[in-house]
Amino acid sequence: MQARIAKAQRPVMVRAMSHAARPAWPVAEPFVVRRLATAGDADAFGHVNNVRYIDWAMEAAWAHSQALGLSFADYERLGVGCVVQRHEFDYLAPVMPGETVAVATWIAECDGRVRLTRAFEMRRESDGAALFRGRTKFVTIDMKTGRPARMPPEFVAAYRPAG
Repeated sequence: MQARIAKAQRPVMVRAMSHAARPAWPVAEPFVVRRLATAGDADAFGHVNNVRYIDWAMEAAWAHSQALGLSFADYERLGVGCVVQRHEFDYLAPVMPGETVAVATWIAECDGRVRLTRAFEMRRESDGAALFRGRTKFVTIDMKTGRPARMPPEFVAAYRPAG
């Protein structure tokens, strides 16, 4: 079971868990990005602010879409894009500055018409502890009118649910 891994936007030095110590992801091959939490990510409580978790999830979602062959330029060319309809997140444990996290995402559901759901899970690299889990529901819209629009064939092909 091997996760696809994207490079973080900023360099990270990681002492990875041994393969045997890694808990299994909920799906066989999630798309995974790694992030190093910095002091700038922390809030007054000293841990990473909850909004950064969402930022990291959305960054992973975009990186995954690009890896699937759909960039924002493709959305513009097709005239259809995905926008958030609903977020549902559970914060399980804090992330502290200096910790590296693995943010996994995968397509959980896609109706092939106007709705898709992405799942997320974030884990601390040092011990594999689950830190954050969630789902985001997206709808496809016409980028000129903002009204719901049917997914083009490129979306249906790219956004297949993980098995």
